[in-house]
Amino acid sequence: NIDSQDFFIVNVGGDRYVFSQEQLAPHPETRLGKLALSTWDCALELCDDADFLGNEFFFDRSSQTFQYVMNFYRTGHLHVREELCVLSFLQEIEYWGIDELRIDPCCRDFYYRRKALKESLDVNEVEDDASEDEDFNGAACPGLRRRLWELLQKPESSRAARTFSMLSVTFVLVSIVNMTLISLYLGGVGSESGGADGGTPFLMDALEHVCVAWFTGELALRFACVRNKWRFTHSVPNVIDLLSVLPFYVTLAVESLPGGSTELENMGRGVQVLRLMRSLRMLKLGRHSIGLQSLGLTITQCYEEVGLLVLFLSVGISIFATVEFALEHDIPGTTFSSVPCAWWWATTSMTTVGYGDVHPDTTLGKVLACLCILSGILLLALPIAIINDRFSACYFTLKIKERGQLSPLKA
Repeated sequence: NIDSQDFFIVNVGGDRYVFSQEQLAPHPETRLGKLALSTWDCALELCDDADFLGNEFFFDRSSQTFQYVMNFYRTGHLHVREELCVLSFLQEIEYWGIDELRIDPCCRDFYYRRKALKESLDVNEVEDDASEDEDFNGAACPGLRRRLWELLQKPESSRAARTFSMLSVTFVLVSIVNMTLISLYLGGVGSESGGADGGTPFLMDALEHVCVAWFTGELALRFACVRNKWRFTHSVPNVIDLLSVLPFYVTLAVESLPGGSTELENMGRGVQVLRLMRSLRMLKLGRHSIGLQSLGLTITQCYEEVGLLVLFLSVGISIFATVEFALEHDIPGTTFSSVPCAWWWATTSMTTVGYGDVHPDTTLGKVLACLCILSGILLLALPIAIINDRFSACYFTLKIKERGQLSPLKA
């Protein structure tokens, strides 16, 4: 039997390591522990090859990762270096039969954070590939629809698609600038400079109609060529595209309705709100901006951290607002007229905004305000490291993906 041997030579990727029976026997659940307690016949099932005369066992695995496995058998501690790929490390320790729960606490936080980040990026990459790849086999006009889909959805597929993407970005920017200029004229509603539309120059109205026509045609073409209409209508970018043009048509419909002065006044307020919704067109740049895509992906992945941040802030705001109101509400001329007013003060203080419209007057209240501000700074700083790591990983992942897609086009 092998367990009668005092020493074992383990050859991993060409590197030789010597282990004693005392080092391997305390870990019978691991591969080398089983090897130390097994018979000669079962040894070949645990290794790739063996030299029984020299008591040497061969494993075709990574010798770099085995350094950590060797350290685990000799010291009982399993560490992970930051330069290692966590998923590759996990595959290696699973092969050697070592549970990832054996990782020491000093490396555990880093390991699980990297592992969760990699898994979430892989899931989002699979979802993105599924949303971008459309199967037109069996559909009507499959060749035409595929070419149209690549023109609209994949700027890296051809120079024409890239030109179309640049045109789309240009229309978005022109629409945003035009919307801003129109708001200058709409600010004079009721004055001699013009009414809701009378004061708007014809060129601005024409640009608005042209931009909306482009956005509508782009959305209609996407909807027409896609096969899975249900998935298309539930996609966030497509919902943003719809909301960016819908206020224009609703505004036209509302302004064409007959009614008295009161109804027209109420409709006018609704039209102003709908015009504000046109600012959603800025989100259309997310289709063409890796930075905005990274931001959205980061928020999606960090919803738990953001939820904890909101929870911590809510608890702090409630405590500081209640105590501050109790200290200040009896002071003559105080700005703390109610608890909701104190909530507003605590919110602006903990988020380090500090409008100054509500402020404490007593010495004790000012001391409490300092504690409130310092607590807000500490609470806001807690999830920043995690969110920053996620954003950096998402940005570089999307950047590498874009370079991989653009390389065939450049060639």
